[in-house]
Amino acid sequence: MTSARALLVTGGSRGIGAAVARKAARDGWRVAVNYVSNADAANKVVAEIVAAGGDAFPVRGDLGSEADILTIYKAIDTRWGRIDGLVNNAGALGSRARVEEMDAERIEWTMRVNVTGAILCAREAVKRMSTRFGGKGGVIVNISSAAARLGSANEYVDYAASKAAIDTFTRGLALEVAEDGIRVNAVRPGTTYTDIHAAGGQPDRPERVRGSVPMKRIGEPDEIADAVIYLLSDRASYVTGAHLDVSGGR
Repeated sequence: MTSARALLVTGGSRGIGAAVARKAARDGWRVAVNYVSNADAANKVVAEIVAAGGDAFPVRGDLGSEADILTIYKAIDTRWGRIDGLVNNAGALGSRARVEEMDAERIEWTMRVNVTGAILCAREAVKRMSTRFGGKGGVIVNISSAAARLGSANEYVDYAASKAAIDTFTRGLALEVAEDGIRVNAVRPGTTYTDIHAAGGQPDRPERVRGSVPMKRIGEPDEIADAVIYLLSDRASYVTGAHLDVSGGR
């Protein structure tokens, strides 16, 4: 068992997750880079971390599957024997649609990955980190979204609702485990340059909504990652149950 801090970043192979993984490694964390299907992308992030002198490994797992989540944690247990941090970053986003156009399958998938998966990942982290169970404490950062406040009407109301659930979960879990040595916070990114927009069928969305952002520009994954790294660090030792907006003022 190593004494270095161990971190799981779900959806860590690209976008905000990859930026968090790289920055966390530079900050001294050992990083488990979770991915679902793009092994090449995850391996690239891991290779960059290792080349810079860090410790990382890729771990496949679908956050929509409890069995996969347990497999992810088993891999971390086997490799490091501990976990000190979780970044709940993985997320599902359907194509642009109004609510009356959404079917149950889409809504259930969005909630299963974004809400149930995040809660299950946190559950497994708490079991290992909580002083109540013999752990040494730790930190959880949930990636929410400005959509939780804005609603994403005519685009992704189901996604926005799932992120609002994450906001409430963040607050509730923070209160629940505050005495167990675990801090729980959320980062709410605004529109950011990632491929989630293309996944939702709107690769041009960042430029299209730029004018609605008070700062008149779109965020970069590294800017979101900086907020996550702060909340992971001891510099945020008295911060729990907080929601940090990184949205250009939107």
